[in-house]
Amino acid sequence: MGHLELLLVENFKSWRGRQVIGPFRRFTCIIGPNGSGKSNVMDALSFVMGEKTANLRVKNIQELIHGAHIGKPISSSASVKIVYVEESGEEKTFTRIIRGGCSEFHFDDSLVSRSVYIAELEKIGIIAKGQNCLVFQGTVESISLKKPKERTQFFEEISTSGELIGEYEEKKRKLQKADEDAQFNFNKKKNVAAERRHAKLEKEEAERYQSLLEELKMNKIQLQLFQLYHNEKKIDFLNTKLEHVKRDLSVTRESFKCFSLFRSLETLLNQKRPQYIKAKENTSHHLKKLDVAKKSIKDSEKQCSKQEDDIKALETELADLDGAWRSFEKQIEEEILRKGRDIELEASQLDRYKELKEQVRKKVATMTQQLEKLQWEQKTDEERLAFEKRRHGEVQGNLKQIKEQIEDHKKRIEKLEEYTKTCMDCLKEKKQQEETLVDEIEKTKSRMSEVNEELNLIRSELQNAGLDTHEGKRQQKRAEVLEHLKRLYPDSVFGRLLDLCHPIHKKYQLAVTKLFGRYIIAIVVASEKVAKDCIRFLKEERAEPETFLALDYLDIKPINERLRELKGCKMVIDVIKTQFPQLKKVIQFVCGNGLVCETVEEARHIAFVISGGSSDLKYKARCWDEKELKNLRDRQSQKIQELKDLMKTLRKETDLKQIQTLVQGTQTRLKYSQNELEMIKKKHLVAFYREQSQLQSELLNIESQCTMLSEGIKERQRRIKEFQEKIDKVEDDIFQHFCEEIGVENIREFENKRVKQQQEIDQKRLEFEKQKTLLNIQLEYSRNQLKKKLNKMNTLKETIQKGSEDIDHLKKAEENCLQIVNELMAKQQQLKDIRVTQNSNAEKVQTQIEEERKKFLAVDREVGKLQKEVVITQTSLEQKRLEKHNLLLDCKVQDIEIILLFGSLDDIIEVEMGTEAESTQATIDIYEKEEAFEVDYSSLNEDLKALQSDQEIEAHLRLLLQQVASQEDILLKTAAPNLRALENLKTVRDKFQESTDAFEASRKEARMCRQEFEQVKKRRYDLFTQCFEHVSVSIDQIYKKLCRNNSAQVSSYIKEQTQDQFQMIVISLKEEFYSRADALIGIYPEYDDCMFSRILTLDLLQYPDTEGQESNKRHGESR
Repeated sequence: MGHLELLLVENFKSWRGRQVIGPFRRFTCIIGPNGSGKSNVMDALSFVMGEKTANLRVKNIQELIHGAHIGKPISSSASVKIVYVEESGEEKTFTRIIRGGCSEFHFDDSLVSRSVYIAELEKIGIIAKGQNCLVFQGTVESISLKKPKERTQFFEEISTSGELIGEYEEKKRKLQKADEDAQFNFNKKKNVAAERRHAKLEKEEAERYQSLLEELKMNKIQLQLFQLYHNEKKIDFLNTKLEHVKRDLSVTRESFKCFSLFRSLETLLNQKRPQYIKAKENTSHHLKKLDVAKKSIKDSEKQCSKQEDDIKALETELADLDGAWRSFEKQIEEEILRKGRDIELEASQLDRYKELKEQVRKKVATMTQQLEKLQWEQKTDEERLAFEKRRHGEVQGNLKQIKEQIEDHKKRIEKLEEYTKTCMDCLKEKKQQEETLVDEIEKTKSRMSEVNEELNLIRSELQNAGLDTHEGKRQQKRAEVLEHLKRLYPDSVFGRLLDLCHPIHKKYQLAVTKLFGRYIIAIVVASEKVAKDCIRFLKEERAEPETFLALDYLDIKPINERLRELKGCKMVIDVIKTQFPQLKKVIQFVCGNGLVCETVEEARHIAFVISGGSSDLKYKARCWDEKELKNLRDRQSQKIQELKDLMKTLRKETDLKQIQTLVQGTQTRLKYSQNELEMIKKKHLVAFYREQSQLQSELLNIESQCTMLSEGIKERQRRIKEFQEKIDKVEDDIFQHFCEEIGVENIREFENKRVKQQQEIDQKRLEFEKQKTLLNIQLEYSRNQLKKKLNKMNTLKETIQKGSEDIDHLKKAEENCLQIVNELMAKQQQLKDIRVTQNSNAEKVQTQIEEERKKFLAVDREVGKLQKEVVITQTSLEQKRLEKHNLLLDCKVQDIEIILLFGSLDDIIEVEMGTEAESTQATIDIYEKEEAFEVDYSSLNEDLKALQSDQEIEAHLRLLLQQVASQEDILLKTAAPNLRALENLKTVRDKFQESTDAFEASRKEARMCRQEFEQVKKRRYDLFTQCFEHVSVSIDQIYKKLCRNNSAQVSSYIKEQTQDQFQMIVISLKEEFYSRADALIGIYPEYDDCMFSRILTLDLLQYPDTEGQESNKRHGESR
């Protein structure tokens, strides 16, 4: 074991110069008088062992130099050095030197840093922070007085485990953060997993919804193909039938021609006569028109002559104006010459004026330039302001127009929305009506039979359960009385006990009836006073007597709770249920401690008196079934009413087809209205709002520009005025004497006269120009009007010429028509003559004529019949074509993708209603175009194609419609899924993988942090435990050795321990203590300017300690 050999101090505290203290033995005592410097030895050891200056009883490190405490330091430096000898004999030196205001550290005479120095001290077991090698006066007592927390901190310092606190806390913080991150990532992973499950469900729901849509789409296609297929078959059949009927009609008409010759001749004559009359009227109309044109030409000639006179007058006036202008110009020139002669008389003054004007120009040149610049800027800004104001007006006009258009569109939207809402409400209502009618019509007959059977059952039950008629009337009377009492006392009369409660099971009815007895139909009231009032009322009304149970009058006996513990029975009060809490007192009063048993054996086991059933009691117990009877009567009334409603429903079949037609038309109109509404909202209105926003922002910009320009113009006008005033002042100063000579106030007055005169001349010239321009405009206008009238006259002349030619043609046509009419009349006369000739032989051919007449009438009837059949067939054909058109239009509107081998659904258009002729022609064109369409029926089921009869087709059509309607209803009830579910699922899977990776990484990080934390924790624990166990063992041994608190015993223990355990250097003045030491170091003071310490060293190993050996021997024997 190593030990401290020497302590070398130089100018340290009370040690002057270089002093060698030692050598130190295993047990060394330091003695000396008070104030000699013994404690300075401890300070020197503390200093060289790295203790802080504050713990050495000084304020700063320079006070450790000898003499510094009295202000006379002996040197600028001081040092302390120790020589430590290892067990192997190797010496190590530790030196700490004070230089200036800091310390230097030397190990083995080599300069090192403080950290290296402290590390080397720790290698030999000296811990500076823990002060494990230094025990100051009172340290042991302060340690014993420490609190547990402080003592723990002290052990951490001496065991160096406290140095690991920072690393421990850092690892702990990292561990907590890693755990938080792991928990966060775990929660995130859990949330993402839930989100993934939700996304999977959404995907499945979307797929299911899509499959429903596909199925509905296929069924709609099947429905449309089915309708189109049989519609085309019907159209082909009707076309064939129509061709046969037309052929028969043509044959019949051929046979009819011979009978209708005379009639056709009359018909032709009737046609030609109106043509002749029309031609005659047309000729007359053209003649009148020609007369009007000739009259217009005469009027136009008069107006042209007048217009020519006006033109001549304007030309004369224009020539006079030119002469007046020339004379005015001549007068102005003469006046200028006259004034010039006046100015020439004062030529010297004119020269002086020019000279002074030049002076002014030079003096104010800079200001004039600035003024001109400001005036130019002012003019520019004024023009810009005028332009911005014009723009402002234009933008306001555009904005107003846009707002009006927006309002118009909003009104249109309101009308469309109102119309759409009306259509939707109507459609919804009609569909509901249609569904209701279909269901009602299908179910009515079967339901009627079911209702009749149920009514028969209810009647039989009522007959079996009913009482006699007399008893029913009594009950009815008593019920009326009770209702009257409830109206009189609504809060006090509750009702009959029978109606206010009932057994919890039907098997207890007989027992409860037995126990209730006469109280079963008693009336429950709130108080005795109400009961007396009710009795008085019964007497007045001469009603039957009633029993009343008043809640405040009842004498209720307590329940024997022990009866509830009996097995095989129940208390009657427990098998009665009521909704009124206050009624429990009445039930307790009526039932008392009554019991009900399941079997007779259990009743015999419990009691000797047994109350059983009887026929009268069973009859009375039937009163509990009155509620069921009431329900039966209610059901009977409901069934009868239902039967009446079913009878009404049978008459609603006629409304079904009309509703279906209305639904189809409403759906088409709703589709187009919604498309128009969507177009207005999403396109037109958005564009108008965007344009309005742009115009408003542009208007705000223009207003801000106008404001800025106005402010700039005002400010610049003020500056222009200032500059002009400065220039005027300069002019006034220079022209002052000149103005006095010519007799004007200032030079500007002289100049303004000339300017004003020039302005007057310019004004008169402007007036001449305006008048001349006005005359030129009038002259040009008159010439243009004359030219137009001449052109009009030429046009009228051409019209007259053309009209004359048309009249000639019309006269020829009139003559032709007259000739045809005359010829037809001649033929008619011939036929009449032939008939007259034939009439002469009337008696002979009368029979033949009658037969021919009968044939004629038969043929006529046959023609009429065939014509009717043609009309009917054509009507059916038109209806089927309309059905086909509607079906194709539905396919287009509803996006039902049927395959067309020829044609396209985009060519299907809705029939527009115009005039009757236009509408008919447009419809025919549409039908002809749609007849060319060829539909692919390969996807239509063969069994649907094979149907022949109309009944089968109608039945299958209803079946398909119901199937489509049910699927649409399912889709309507099914919430619309997220159609981006697949994309969301993919995103969520990526997020889940990311969260899983992050969780694994954070868990791995947490595991590593926990390992590092556990390592630091174990190191700290091992250091602390090692120190603590060593101290606890040593303290136990010391306690056993020093239990008597004797100085001699303490010194003996120290002497014993220093042989092989440690080295002890003690400052003590007790003889029992230092007499046992191996060496003594005596310290004594000397004085000159200040006290300084001297040293004496005595090695006591040369003097054997016989006393100590004997005491040790005695001590050993005593043990």
